[in-house]
Amino acid sequence: MLIGEVARLSGVSSRMLRHYESLGLVRPTGRSDVGYREYAEADIRRIFHIESLRSLGLSLRDVGRALDDPAFTPSELVEDLIRQTRERIAAETELLTRLRRIGAAEPAAWEDVLRTVALLQALGSKSARTRQRAALSSVDEGPAPVEALAEAVLGETDPIVAGALRWALAQAGDGALPFLAEGLASPDAEVRGRSVQCLAELPEAAASALLHGALDDPELSVRGHAALALGARGAPEAVPTLVDMVVGAVNDVDAADALGVLAARHGLADRIAALLLDRLAHPTAGPTARRRLTQALADIPGPTTTRALAQLSQDEDRAVALTAGYLLELRKDG
Repeated sequence: MLIGEVARLSGVSSRMLRHYESLGLVRPTGRSDVGYREYAEADIRRIFHIESLRSLGLSLRDVGRALDDPAFTPSELVEDLIRQTRERIAAETELLTRLRRIGAAEPAAWEDVLRTVALLQALGSKSARTRQRAALSSVDEGPAPVEALAEAVLGETDPIVAGALRWALAQAGDGALPFLAEGLASPDAEVRGRSVQCLAELPEAAASALLHGALDDPELSVRGHAALALGARGAPEAVPTLVDMVVGAVNDVDAADALGVLAARHGLADRIAALLLDRLAHPTAGPTARRRLTQALADIPGPTTTRALAQLSQDEDRAVALTAGYLLELRKDG
């Protein structure tokens, strides 16, 4: 079979077949009377084998080794190809993400594209100071890629940089909500917590809806961020989680302050006092938890709390009794 027929049959161009021959990968079985290359059936099978191995990403050099070296073992090379392919996919995915973010910023000119690229590079810097500057400057330099800011803040571990990113993201308004909702679905509790902290700085009703959903999170730390935010907005649904925070010593001082505000400003004094007292009386409440619960009664107004403090001032736990007695005296003075 002549080279033109082989090219049509195999889909490999005549030029590439000559290249294979120059590398010693395929050698035509013979020549015709007029000097044309002639390929046998075995040559054509070898061409198909070459193309199959090339489709896996093997170089022509490795293809030759695979076909001609009896000692060649494919396992190590295949593992290397897997690693290279993963790296290539990661790089292409990163490029796709960057292009999508640039497109989302709706650049009107190449200057806008370059500014967005510079921002993305700065947000990915190893320097916390560089990331902080990028977050703070993103608002002043035109529409920022909200998705990029959201991803940056959800992955940020430096508290100062995270604060700057939350501020920048809040300027985007409800445009950040879809990305923060994705953060709430993360399997990583820290990411969910950062998402809640971002939502807490957004005033939109939709943000409050997402915060209410976060009250069902399995992690108390995540629920706690949501409860503090909702408590500041006067939501009674935050009360049980705030009490749990006092018991569990998770931002318990902030939780007690939030309970005091809800009790004084939103008419929830009796409900909050009842919950605190119920947890105080629960047999699983340890000594330190009971002391924190007693302290949390300090800012809860009303006769229910006053009667409870009078009773607690006689508690068997001396620390609880002293705390309750002190709070009771403060109420009398008040």
